[in-house]
Amino acid sequence: MTEQIITIESIISPALTRCRVEGSSKKKVLEFIARLISEHFPFLDENALFTNLVSRERLGSTGIGQGIAIPHCRLENCDRVIGSLITLDKKIEFDAIDNEPVDLLFVLVVPQEATSEHLDLLSQLAQKFDEAGYCEQLRNCEDDAALFQVALSRPGE
Repeated sequence: MTEQIITIESIISPALTRCRVEGSSKKKVLEFIARLISEHFPFLDENALFTNLVSRERLGSTGIGQGIAIPHCRLENCDRVIGSLITLDKKIEFDAIDNEPVDLLFVLVVPQEATSEHLDLLSQLAQKFDEAGYCEQLRNCEDDAALFQVALSRPGE
């Protein structure tokens, strides 16, 4: 039996796709993300999720540049890979590698023991977000449904 490759499209849902979220700081946005995911997956503890996301940020910012961040963490009691796509109404400081503020976030939560899937997904995300036109399409979305549809599209479509 071959290992199933996890794709970005298979881990996001309309419920975890939010357009033009208000967020005044990195902490507030991470709190919003933890609340959103734990509301959708009640078996996940909101505080543990928030703490793990913040702990990962302390190791080094997940801001990859060009206004994009990929906050991610491993989480106990998580039995699946979870993705959430969020655009912000205003850019916020995120300590990104290029020192530019962030307005586009893809959050990745993986089971504690998932290592190769985690790295594969981070690589897929980096490739997808490397397409300036794709990122512009995401930023131009006016509502959650449109954002979800663009997220499912291939860069360049």
